[in-house]
Amino acid sequence: MNAYAESSSSAAKDKLQLALTELKQFLHSSTPKAWVDKALQNLDILLIDHAHCEKKAAATAMQLMFRYPRKAQLLTKMSRLAREELIHFDQVCRIMQQRAIAYDHLTAARYASGLHSLVRTHEPLKLMDTLIIGAFVEARSCERFAVLIPQLDDELAKFYHSLLKSEARHYQDYLKLALAEARSAGGPGEEGFWQRVDEFRQLETALILDADEQFRFHSGTPA
Repeated sequence: MNAYAESSSSAAKDKLQLALTELKQFLHSSTPKAWVDKALQNLDILLIDHAHCEKKAAATAMQLMFRYPRKAQLLTKMSRLAREELIHFDQVCRIMQQRAIAYDHLTAARYASGLHSLVRTHEPLKLMDTLIIGAFVEARSCERFAVLIPQLDDELAKFYHSLLKSEARHYQDYLKLALAEARSAGGPGEEGFWQRVDEFRQLETALILDADEQFRFHSGTPA
């Protein structure tokens, strides 16, 4: 265990445990130990892909702002999220520079494309589905930060711990926005919303637990 994890206050640990409990209730699955072991052996790829994930998250938020300019609540939430994700991108890049890790192109994980395969093409269901995916991506990121923290060196552990609060809030923001779409005209209502969340949850669980030939921040169990 790193010194950062050992020295964390009991209040901070309780807060982290509370966040993890809520995340696990939403995700219904945990990151396999084999993925954690693979991550520790490939910290360079982990950091490079993490940087890509932060940049993509900011881009997704901006795309939603341009696509749905009349949705005031979405604009407010996505504007803040985009700014935070770009700050995180900058922070990851600086850590990489300090470790002489070059920011380079990586092929995308199957995770996001797999989730987006379920997105419907008509509104408001298209936006609702897209926002549900955003919730799962942010929740899984938060869960992975949490399982990595006790295994990392002090610098990375402290950095990933600093991301937990914002990632947890991002997933909640996405989920609330998705529920608002479900309740809007043409939406499936709250019951239909949670049924849809369950459909995405089943797919997300398979993408995380099934064997995966590729290692990425959101990849599955290493084959």
